[in-house]
Amino acid sequence: MASTLDILRRLQQANVEFVLVGGMAGVLHGASQVTEDLDVCAPFTSENLGRLIASLDGLRPMLRMQARPIPLSRDPAILTTYRNLYLSTDLGQLDVLSDITGIGAFAEVTRRSTSMTVQGLVCRVIDLAALIDAKRALGRAKDLQVALELEAILKNIRSR
Repeated sequence: MASTLDILRRLQQANVEFVLVGGMAGVLHGASQVTEDLDVCAPFTSENLGRLIASLDGLRPMLRMQARPIPLSRDPAILTTYRNLYLSTDLGQLDVLSDITGIGAFAEVTRRSTSMTVQGLVCRVIDLAALIDAKRALGRAKDLQVALELEAILKNIRSR
């Protein structure tokens, strides 16, 4: 998890706009699953992608969902043509998503997020109800299992 936090710290230091989603968001909300990667939703603008590129400088970011991994372009204009970036870096995997299934694009994900502190870093994290909606919309067995756990956490919070 330390390397994941290092990536998160780099994103923040470079002022990348993002909302933390996926497994780490689930853990922050109290889920028990362990995650080794970092999933974020971000606007795919040239400015934001330029900051993303800068944040990963020296980490040898590679597009990993290719026939064979290829280096991440350093041209933000090229990256704006992608819908998602699935990256491997020297610190671990980073998935940068332009939208979240069941929620929508970055603006809607941001609307359904909350501010949380992660090891001293304050960042936007998809809220618990939205994360449940996303996990249910994905419909994979592993996501549905996590959704059940998150629903129990939400029920517990609401009953207080």
